[in-house]
Amino acid sequence: MSKMEDYIKDVTKWNKELRDFLDSEDVEQNNELWQRLDHFTEIMDGINGPLDIEALEKLQKQVDSLHSEMENYFSNRQQLGNIYMNESYISAGKHILPPLPYDYSALEPHISGEIMRLHHDKHHQSYVDGLNKAELMLQNARNNNDYSLVKHWSRELAFHGSGHYLHTIFWNNMSPEGGGKPSGALLKEMNKYFGSFEKFKSHFTEAAKQVEGVGWAILVWSPRARRLEILQSERHMLLTQWDTIPLLALDVWEHAYYLQYKNNRGDYIKNWWNVVNWKDVENRYLKASELKWKPF
Repeated sequence: MSKMEDYIKDVTKWNKELRDFLDSEDVEQNNELWQRLDHFTEIMDGINGPLDIEALEKLQKQVDSLHSEMENYFSNRQQLGNIYMNESYISAGKHILPPLPYDYSALEPHISGEIMRLHHDKHHQSYVDGLNKAELMLQNARNNNDYSLVKHWSRELAFHGSGHYLHTIFWNNMSPEGGGKPSGALLKEMNKYFGSFEKFKSHFTEAAKQVEGVGWAILVWSPRARRLEILQSERHMLLTQWDTIPLLALDVWEHAYYLQYKNNRGDYIKNWWNVVNWKDVENRYLKASELKWKPF
């Protein structure tokens, strides 16, 4: 058997071991890793004889790329697992600013790097700081049995906490490889309730445009209604619904777009659709939709 045949045999075996490993780790079937493995399996199944140098180099690049993605996926998964295992909850005043999942300039030309840097490092940080302060002041109120300022600090808790949590969703709802439309179960659910993806997109766009003052447009899962809904929120926490789970959040505060789009919120929203990370939205939907209350 030639070295090339040995290599192809080893790669075929490695591919099978990867599939078995993903099965054993309960990696969801809609995960992008499975899609890459399925594509790679098709390539391997299509090899019927010796490969020329160019085809062999392409195969090696596929192997290297897939190996790198596997390492990154399980490294990130392990980090998340450690967070959940070792830090079962966040103590009062211990919230931190999450890192952006991409470079500041990665969403250009749709959202400038200057905006992303200011938005993340300054504005989001201020919500983290405000949330931590509110939690600590309310903790002091409990310890001292002095609730004279509970109204003020509860408002601060709602404003800064909602700002922190929505922005954390917002960053991950976007990607340099975003755009297009969702697929699978999320698209099916959109078609079921909104009539089509295009109708959902039109509704969400107009909701975002017509937020009065500053706030958000948010696609949510409603465990009680057992369906999707589109909500507006003024500031971060006003005029929305309780008992819903945000899936897709669009920030229409002026700090999210003014440096690039001035007062043209509509163009900002139009271009934002080019960076929507539907994979993240789909994953949030799959998790959220597991929660269902008795419908009323």
